[in-house]
Amino acid sequence: MRSSTRTGTRALGTLALTLALAAGLTACGDDEGGGVGASEVSTTEHNDADVAFASDMIQHHAQALSMVDLTLDRPLDPEVQALAEDVRAAQGPEIETMADWLTEWGEDVPETMRDHDNAGHDMDDMSDNMDGLDHGDMPGMMTAEEMDALENASDEEFQDMWLEMMVEHHEGAVEMAETEREDGQFKDAVDLAGQVVETQSREIETMQGLLGS
Repeated sequence: MRSSTRTGTRALGTLALTLALAAGLTACGDDEGGGVGASEVSTTEHNDADVAFASDMIQHHAQALSMVDLTLDRPLDPEVQALAEDVRAAQGPEIETMADWLTEWGEDVPETMRDHDNAGHDMDDMSDNMDGLDHGDMPGMMTAEEMDALENASDEEFQDMWLEMMVEHHEGAVEMAETEREDGQFKDAVDLAGQVVETQSREIETMQGLLGS
């Protein structure tokens, strides 16, 4: 599905991301809020960056959970199955948290492909559940065609395809979280962004290792 060139580019991108994260953590050493000065972070106030982060990450996490759903009944290595369950355990509650923030702020909670799943839409093609959803330029999001290809992959192809796509998806989430750490105001959102960076960067390393094994 993906060329060796694109795979190599992703690997280089992951290396660059790791180096950038290390540099960022060093630079902000005493700065509890990532790129935002501690005095600028508020426990009560929020800004447009916080709204964008919560709105976009809800949709981003929802797609990751749909990718995890596709692992059900697939023959996977135990390490890959455990990783999929880790993604589900972390990102499901994070969606609920971010939806609560948006509701408290008087903002709309975005529709996701999982809302379509729960509404009983035809699951013959994953793309059916992405109809009408605008993911804009969200980094790391899979297209409807890519989701269909993953859903319809043979058992022999599925595991590596899933890992490659989830690496790309995680890299996008880290990019979005770094933006929130730099621009966000609401402390809980900035803190969650830091958790996303830490957790998903670690999972990227794990998945790269599983692809190389």
